[in-house]
Amino acid sequence: MSLERKDDYDHDAWLKEKDLSPVETTFLTALIWMDKRLRIVDYLEILETLYYRVNLQMPKSHTEQYNLDNKFWYWYPLYTLGLFSTLSYIVAAVSGALLGFYYSPATSGDPTTAYTQIEFIMTELQFGFFLRSLHRWSAQVMVAAVFLHMLRVYFTGAYKEPRELNWILGIILISLTMGFGYTGYLLPWDQLAFWAGQIGVEMALSVPLIGEWAAQLVFGGFTLSQATLQRMYIIHVFLLPFIVTTLIAIHIGIVWVQGIAEPH
Repeated sequence: MSLERKDDYDHDAWLKEKDLSPVETTFLTALIWMDKRLRIVDYLEILETLYYRVNLQMPKSHTEQYNLDNKFWYWYPLYTLGLFSTLSYIVAAVSGALLGFYYSPATSGDPTTAYTQIEFIMTELQFGFFLRSLHRWSAQVMVAAVFLHMLRVYFTGAYKEPRELNWILGIILISLTMGFGYTGYLLPWDQLAFWAGQIGVEMALSVPLIGEWAAQLVFGGFTLSQATLQRMYIIHVFLLPFIVTTLIAIHIGIVWVQGIAEPH
């Protein structure tokens, strides 16, 4: 594929001829700007071609098979749980990033720096109580939405061929969501966090053969320490967001290609 321009088509004149809304004009202007530099339209055409080739092997949906003009179930509350969990994840990520400006994963001092910073956010920082509550509640809503989303997928048979891969991705994502919850639970480094961490260490040690190795890797030892909090912080703030964001993008991409599964 060459980097030379394909033609000298006057896009600006074409835009002026069209009766477009400000949103449409902005979108097309941005698309043309990017296409001149990255040729994304060419790649989109390749993806479209691949999609239709793959789609030839896809089974017909109920709507196509029975020529139904009845897609009302798309708007059922249970069919929006995927979007709902994604929005909750975005809110939790943004509010968590803002909390990161004030939080320090340090166990020094009495009470510890981590606990003191949480106390500062909750009692002295302007809008700190709201920010942390927003982060906590969005995380809890995400857990509930992901769990209900998985139940909906199971009971409507949306995990069946050809959507097995997305079902497996969903199981991985709900497991990582649990990891988000657990690592975040330990960050305040209060009594609840301490004993939850101790339970985690004991559970890791109970794993046959690799228990001690797993406890060293995840918790930094067999007892809770600065290494434990540091690992929870790195996992919660850097590792999990990178993995989960990537998997969500793949998950949504597959849904876009295959379409929303209808009830079986």
